Amino acid sequence: MNESLLIVGAGLLGIAAVIHVAIFILESVLWSRPSVWRSFGLRSAEAAADVRPMAFNQGFYNLFLAIGIVVGLVLIVATAAQQVGIALLLASGISMVLAGTVLIVSSPKLARAAAIQGLVPLFGVALVIASLLV
Repeated sequence: MNESLLIVGAGLLGIAAVIHVAIFILESVLWSRPSVWRSFGLRSAEAAADVRPMAFNQGFYNLFLAIGIVVGLVLIVATAAQQVGIALLLASGISMVLAGTVLIVSSPKLARAAAIQGLVPLFGVALVIASLLV
């Protein structure tokens, strides 16, 4: 295993976790602010109210993915369960990448959001996998 690639990949996945926590805060905590729901393409308070339950749920989905990354990082750094930690990093990171892929395929106008959601974990996953193959 290449420790340097693992460290960089795990670091990128840590950044992806922070991004997903920020998305959670927007979707589940700050949703009622017009600046927030407008950033998601909604044009009225009524539309934001209609979408709120879905955004709230989706925010927690993003939080749970971030928690998976954090637990994986803790297992790698602070325990002897490095392989379990790597598995959690990969499972959570791949889920983030796939969610970004679904977003851009289902709504190409949200390409920027998909890139924010999916590119950092994509590079992190690629480096973690490379660390295992080298």
